[in-house]
Amino acid sequence: MSKTLMACTRGALAAGLFGIAAGEAGEATAADATVMDAVRAGRPILEVRSRYEHWDQTKTRTLTENGQALSVRARYGWETGAWNNVKGLVDIETVRWLGPRRFAITNKGGPPLNGADKVRYPAINDPEVTELNRLQLTWTPSKAAQLTVGRQRIQLDDQRFVGAAPWRMDEQTFDAVRADVSRGRFKATYAYVTKVNRTLGEIADWDSDSHFFNAGWSVSDALRVQALVYAFDFKQAPASSNISKGVRISGKGKLGPYALSYAATYARQNDWRGNTAPFALDYFGAEASATRGIYTVRLGYDALEGNGQRGFGSAIGAAHGVNGWADAWSSAGGMKNFADGLRDANVTVTVKPKHRWLPKKSELMARYHDFNDNRTGADLGREWNLSWIAPITSKMTVQWKYADFDRANSVPVGTLAPPASRTKWWLTLEYKL
Repeated sequence: MSKTLMACTRGALAAGLFGIAAGEAGEATAADATVMDAVRAGRPILEVRSRYEHWDQTKTRTLTENGQALSVRARYGWETGAWNNVKGLVDIETVRWLGPRRFAITNKGGPPLNGADKVRYPAINDPEVTELNRLQLTWTPSKAAQLTVGRQRIQLDDQRFVGAAPWRMDEQTFDAVRADVSRGRFKATYAYVTKVNRTLGEIADWDSDSHFFNAGWSVSDALRVQALVYAFDFKQAPASSNISKGVRISGKGKLGPYALSYAATYARQNDWRGNTAPFALDYFGAEASATRGIYTVRLGYDALEGNGQRGFGSAIGAAHGVNGWADAWSSAGGMKNFADGLRDANVTVTVKPKHRWLPKKSELMARYHDFNDNRTGADLGREWNLSWIAPITSKMTVQWKYADFDRANSVPVGTLAPPASRTKWWLTLEYKL
């Protein structure tokens, strides 16, 4: 199904947007000229990111070294102008390693893909790849409807369930048909996904027979109500297949000098199509923030249920930005969960200082996580996240990020042991045309 979808998209791009010769004489028709005008009216896509990552994790008899990686990613392509309300987009992604390769590339918890000798290093899963990142057609017949076909980026809400994993060098994209509709205060998205192009390159991609549905009604700025259904069916990863059904509310407003916002989500996750043994797990998450001037304070809480065998989670969500940058709670095989379940109470302070010694529009952020076992209530550990990001020019930014996860020294009998303590930091330079 995925190959058919991509073949149709490639054919449509070639024939419908980039122009083909008309007849054996090769003479262009008026329609071809219009198509070529749309192509010329488009814009180039060019992004370059260079990153250094350092990872210090509790050592074991096998893991004896710190991880270090220096890599660069280039993304380049073209987005056309509109022709008969249709736009085309294609971009290619290339990731290359620079310097010593002191890291492992792992998949499904198996031996390192970049050599058995790398087992002594922690996993920094940014493999060398050159691949088609996106190839899509987007038809917008009106302001109320849009249809996108082909390999595309899909990011829904806070990306807990479905995201592009933008932190990794190889972006996650989807071979899909997506429909977006809106009418007044109502908006809805449906996508049928035939393939997940994961962040480990083509060797780790999943064939999919999955459905994403998200619909919402905005009562006012202070209240938006959404319903969501995400049915995941992955051929190469049946253990990561499940169905989640839930509701989400969110809103924003003003209270004197403060800008306020909030969001809360409840979902139940079940087995799907017999891929796993039967299970039912709940999730509740809430956050509230207040901004005044250059300061923002955000309080967050997540409760992901676990039964000791598996926990609530998503294999195609972006857990990096949700439950700590140390990525301590990502389990083998791509599932981002903890078998006992997880409670994460966190607080974030963001400051946008205006000092002469800092670049304009700099942003400083500090976040603290307190983790507890959802099944037993035991303390599992805590984590600090720090970051500084600033524009160097209108198209280039620099970012420093730091994550320190400190596991609990011991847990009660019957509680699953938490992941190993780890400290990571990154220095990133990124250019976007």
